[in-house]
Amino acid sequence: MEIRTQWEELEQAWLSPLAVKSVDSKGRLKPEPQCEIRTVFQRDRDRIIHCKSFRRLKRKTQVFLAPKGDHYRTRLTHTLEVAQVARTLARALKLNEDLTEAIALGHDLGHTPFGHIGEATLDRLMPGGFRHNEQSLRMVDVLEHDGRGLNLTEEVRDGILTHTGAREPATLEGWCVRRADRIAYINHDIDDAIRGGILKPSDLPADCIQVLGATHRERINTMIIDIIRNASATQRIEMSREIAEASDKLRDFLFARVYHDGWRAEEEGRCDFILTTLFDYYSQHPEQMPEEYMAVADTDGTQRGVCDFLACMTDSYIVDLFTERYVPQNFSVRS
Repeated sequence: MEIRTQWEELEQAWLSPLAVKSVDSKGRLKPEPQCEIRTVFQRDRDRIIHCKSFRRLKRKTQVFLAPKGDHYRTRLTHTLEVAQVARTLARALKLNEDLTEAIALGHDLGHTPFGHIGEATLDRLMPGGFRHNEQSLRMVDVLEHDGRGLNLTEEVRDGILTHTGAREPATLEGWCVRRADRIAYINHDIDDAIRGGILKPSDLPADCIQVLGATHRERINTMIIDIIRNASATQRIEMSREIAEASDKLRDFLFARVYHDGWRAEEEGRCDFILTTLFDYYSQHPEQMPEEYMAVADTDGTQRGVCDFLACMTDSYIVDLFTERYVPQNFSVRS
């Protein structure tokens, strides 16, 4: 018996009737032979971990731009924290942990340099707008593997697309990731803001702290346990009313004091300027882009190719590229 088959039988015996079983997957965009060892969702997880866009997450902003300290979150560490929370939810509820992990690891592959600042700029520049969840799906469907994509299963693709936005996930595993994403960023962004001196623990809304907990660990634990208890009773992956209201208020506080506060305005302007300048330049000179993005420009239009090129960049790469192109370089004159 193949190892994969043993895993599939274990899923049938152990997982909840509400879980997505590997054998019940709706399949891939392009049919392909099964692996002897791994289920379809395990293969998807591995493909994401080994792809270039996943590695680039380590140099993409979460909240703080180019932080000097070693302990601030990046888009990669955010992704790992989301995966941890989502897997905890899935395991407790006997959902498919492999599917959940694959969605979590891929959910932010389409994020821009400079985090949501970069996303807002590309949304302004691109006809039809730009949303990082849609770009994440485009990354795994189109841009990875030299334009061949990762050929992921429908369930993972759906979870990546619906981890945020108006469209709801089609699976409970996708809902685990959607909830885990918010749990993770609310709590780790508070932690980073306190570390960076933007907030003090005493600044946090007292009524939220009373409900959720005074520490980073307590708040995460409260949110996770509440979802598990509520899901067991309602079969919906959501918080109870009291915890949800406190979490939403804490999120609103973060937007007001951290994400949209005046201390970020100058840096946001610089990031917007860099992206806008390079978007205009490559729109006029698409032949200066790497071949893979020139190919996108030829098939899907110049602006699409330029957008994909810029969205794939890390913070450090785009700053270096802008510096190389627009900042005068030192040179020496022989005597």
